[in-house]
Amino acid sequence: MARTLQNYLRTYRKRAGLSQDEVAFLLGCGTEAVVSRYENGARRPSLETVLTYQVVLGISAHELFRGLFQKVEKEARERAQILAEGLRQAKPNPRISRKLNTLAAIASPAFSNPDDHS
Repeated sequence: MARTLQNYLRTYRKRAGLSQDEVAFLLGCGTEAVVSRYENGARRPSLETVLTYQVVLGISAHELFRGLFQKVEKEARERAQILAEGLRQAKPNPRISRKLNTLAAIASPAFSNPDDHS
């Protein structure tokens, strides 16, 4: 079974033929050392930086940070299940039903793949 990396920044940067210094310039973050820390997972980029990576490399944030995405997806699904279990104890009403439908959608595999939401 192939290992999923936390991020694929280095992979996609190299495919684009860009150096760390060039990516640092495009991100507006100063030096290649910052890019190296992002690529090695020693530092997490801000949301603005993630979106800039998406623009620069032409790859969705979901793909650039596949391992991290899978981790947070799993955690969110688990929390949605716990929340749904608690709501099922409440007296049924339209508002509770709507919440339970939303939580069921979060647990659905189709919900988890942002590439399917075109």
